[in-house]
Amino acid sequence: MHPAVEDKAAVAGEPYDEPLLLPVSEPLKDNKDRSGASVSGAVFNVSTSIVGAGIMSIPAAMRVLGVVPAVLLIAAVAALANSSVEFLLRYTRCSSGGSYAGVMGDAFGRAGAIVLNVCVAFTTMGTLVVYLIIIGDVMSGSAVGEDAHVGVLQELFGKRWWTTRVAVLLVTAVVILLPLVFRRRVDSLRYTSAVSILLAVVFIIISLGIAVYTIFTGTAKMPRMFPDFSRLSSPFELFTAVPVIVVAFTFHFNVHPIAAELKNSSDMMTAVHISLVLCAAIYAAVGFFGFLLFGEATMADVLVNFDRSSGAGVPQALNDLARLSYALHLVLVFPLLNFSLRINVDELLFQGKRPPLAIDTPRFMLLTAALMVLLYALAIAIPSIWTLIQYGGSVFPVSLSLIFPGAIVLRDIHGIAKMKDKVVAVTMIALAVISSSIAITTNIMNSNKD
Repeated sequence: MHPAVEDKAAVAGEPYDEPLLLPVSEPLKDNKDRSGASVSGAVFNVSTSIVGAGIMSIPAAMRVLGVVPAVLLIAAVAALANSSVEFLLRYTRCSSGGSYAGVMGDAFGRAGAIVLNVCVAFTTMGTLVVYLIIIGDVMSGSAVGEDAHVGVLQELFGKRWWTTRVAVLLVTAVVILLPLVFRRRVDSLRYTSAVSILLAVVFIIISLGIAVYTIFTGTAKMPRMFPDFSRLSSPFELFTAVPVIVVAFTFHFNVHPIAAELKNSSDMMTAVHISLVLCAAIYAAVGFFGFLLFGEATMADVLVNFDRSSGAGVPQALNDLARLSYALHLVLVFPLLNFSLRINVDELLFQGKRPPLAIDTPRFMLLTAALMVLLYALAIAIPSIWTLIQYGGSVFPVSLSLIFPGAIVLRDIHGIAKMKDKVVAVTMIALAVISSSIAITTNIMNSNKD
């Protein structure tokens, strides 16, 4: 990420102790004399960056593809993510800047940096809208298509005006999220971040526990290993699952800030290797057990399915605890991602021509409030996370994780790319463009049929 944060020294004579975000790092170099984060800490941060709302759609992707192709796709996207991060870090060491935007700027000039900022802004905005949609699904239910699912509030109090999605998200945005996103320092959210990780672990443990219980009690039905083409409008519909997996592995804009905190920046790839293997295993497990629990009824947001016991004899309270834990996790992660969105939008609008956003109070407050209004409106207007991930995920996250790193290698302004690097880069770009084009076209055709 390219935060538009300048020197945190005094502006207009006013001292400023901490920046809004970490300052742009210098080109990544090993420095054994400095204190810094450990590899284990970097693994924790990278894994946190990877696992987000995208995990909720993995079971639905597995329903479309079948277990075996879905697991293979998860492994393939993880391998491509590993290669793309390696490309970024290698070119960062030769770059004049220590950020993703700096590398893009070196390769393609100011226009490249601006395009990167636009993609990061749209990616983070889309992710935050997905967070709000999921929170709405959990609390107020979902009625997309013929299958309606009840939210926790409607389950407890019935359908009332204050249990509707519009009212619940409005209260959530104003009462809970707004005070958090008005925080000016990332460090002030360290405790909420720790709690959010704990809540995500709680969700995974409960979900896997329920699935294992259904296996031992004999109530589980083994999920399909391969796609059922009789359920698909066309074979090309398989490609609609690709953006879902790519979105789930898009974390590239957080690579440089994490690497900058390491004592030895060369350890970053070790942390990325471990994190990708760990997250790929988590995705495969959650996808398999989610598909096992709910079968062909698996929704795009699997949390919605937890409004029912799934016939396993599991208390509904446990199902509610599973979905509430992850919804609260997203609430606590929301302000962290909002920092990235706000700073990229500010950079695009003002291009560093004004004082740092952290100390320009009117601009900070106005931009924060305007973004929250926009996010709320989009979450109300868009009914399903599958819709958003299929279209948005086919463009912006794919560009950040595959197309841009590949383009940087092919541009190769520092002359450090080997032939095999260029082959991998061409493969990444080709797969991204072909799969995304087919996915978008198929989605449009299916929408027109509906």
